[in-house]
Amino acid sequence: MNNNYTARNICDFIPHRPPMVLIDRIEQYRADFLIASVEISEQTPFVDSASRHVPNYVGIEYMAQTVAALAGIEAEQRGEPIRTGFLLGTRKLSFSQAGYNLGQRYHISVQRLYQEDSGLAVFDCSIHDAQQQLIASANVNVFQPQQTDAYLAGELSL
Repeated sequence: MNNNYTARNICDFIPHRPPMVLIDRIEQYRADFLIASVEISEQTPFVDSASRHVPNYVGIEYMAQTVAALAGIEAEQRGEPIRTGFLLGTRKLSFSQAGYNLGQRYHISVQRLYQEDSGLAVFDCSIHDAQQQLIASANVNVFQPQQTDAYLAGELSL
């Protein structure tokens, strides 16, 4: 297990930039697996001050950005630049509460289940609160093409 990544800025590993950086830091890394976290504060994107939480559906993006962080670490290890990926969808999505509560830290775990050479991959994802209670889970389908610009221009396909 290599945790040299835990002291680094999350922006070192994901293509997102503020204000759309939704996860705070890497907690743990090993091959095909990463745990990131987010602490919900008044400044957290999408926080609803009336309900004092971030809506549960934002958890899908927490999962996707954690997948992106794993891909970013792997790219760095190969000496490659961080590439944009695409969230294709989810399966088995489950939420146990309405949102992520103000003042709480949540841990987002991603485990690669499958990956094709094309860049298509499936991850088992979960979000737990500080007491290890399961808050959300899903299988997340992503696609990270080797040539993002060519893919967006329609020159490449899945």
